[in-house]
Amino acid sequence: MPMKNLNSPRASACSTAERAAAPTWIAAACALAAATASLLTGCGPKALPSSDTSAFVLSDTMFNRIHLDTVKMRKVEGEIDLNGRIAADENRMASVYAIMSGQVIGVNVELGDRVTKGQELAVIRSSEVADQERELIDARGDKEVAEKNLAIKEDLFKGQLLSEPELIDARFELEKANAQLKRMNEIFSIYTFESGSRYVLRAPMSGYIIAKAITRDVTLPADQHDPVFTIAELDEVWVLADVYESDIPRVKEGMDAEVTTLSYPGKVMRGKVDRIFNILDPRTRTMRIRIRLPNPDVLLKPEMIAHVKLSFEQSAEQPSIPTSAIIFNNSKQYVLVFKDRNNIAIREVTANRSNSTTTWITEGLQPGDVVIDRDQLFIFKALSEH
Repeated sequence: MPMKNLNSPRASACSTAERAAAPTWIAAACALAAATASLLTGCGPKALPSSDTSAFVLSDTMFNRIHLDTVKMRKVEGEIDLNGRIAADENRMASVYAIMSGQVIGVNVELGDRVTKGQELAVIRSSEVADQERELIDARGDKEVAEKNLAIKEDLFKGQLLSEPELIDARFELEKANAQLKRMNEIFSIYTFESGSRYVLRAPMSGYIIAKAITRDVTLPADQHDPVFTIAELDEVWVLADVYESDIPRVKEGMDAEVTTLSYPGKVMRGKVDRIFNILDPRTRTMRIRIRLPNPDVLLKPEMIAHVKLSFEQSAEQPSIPTSAIIFNNSKQYVLVFKDRNNIAIREVTANRSNSTTTWITEGLQPGDVVIDRDQLFIFKALSEH
């Protein structure tokens, strides 16, 4: 029996009948050929999964949200950190004194209250008020007597029954009586005396009660020299800060100042140095400066502790960027350098000095580079994972 070509297509598909009729070794060869053909058919080259190799592109939405800033050369600003306190403006402050001794029978305001000019603050009963009332009555009586006495003497002088010096004395007595009555009337106009030997303390100006040294039922002594109320306007306040000797040469009037307080962490209030007190405190070895701050919402209260940061320019210039452009990650500092929407790079930088608005860079940026300084964290994360 002639042998078949095992490599032909027919050999790879031997019929069942042929296998049955053929010798054993022929059937085995046919089976091997079929298996080989099936294996070769299933082991052909397979297509690899496609990979996304497109570059990062900034979307329209994110492009409208970000802000770009150009790196510029700028003089490095140094900083001086000072401790200080909030104080009321002494030029907009008034003290209220108890003019007479007596017993306090009413106090109508408390520390921190807002008062208006003329408002009743306290009522005091005093025997001295009774003395003042008696003096006022006496002054009125003396004036009436002096007027009648002068009228009589003028008639006598016209009848040549009185000498001219006596007439002059009568006129002088009337002038003294008028002066005394005027004085008493002024006292009563300044101090509000009431019936029952009482007088009222009233606010001489509008403002806040920042000091109070009077309570109900307390007896005020005759030698009361300290004010019982202090009133101040607080829509503008002072910050009094102490400068150490080593920093005195750097401090100038007009310097920019940033003020923060414990009460409002993160809130920065800006003002300028408007007064330098050129006297050194021998105990603390410091010199005091004053900063004016607007306080329209009365957030700042007298005696609050304040932290003051003064800024001054140095001679050296370095590349500068907004502080908001800095990204902190794993103890390193980065910025996003922007060329176009398809070309944004993460760049590590080294900062020399930084304040709340500006950071000066020693390595990583050159003047003219453009950085993203707002809403850049999402882009940084996307680039890091891309």
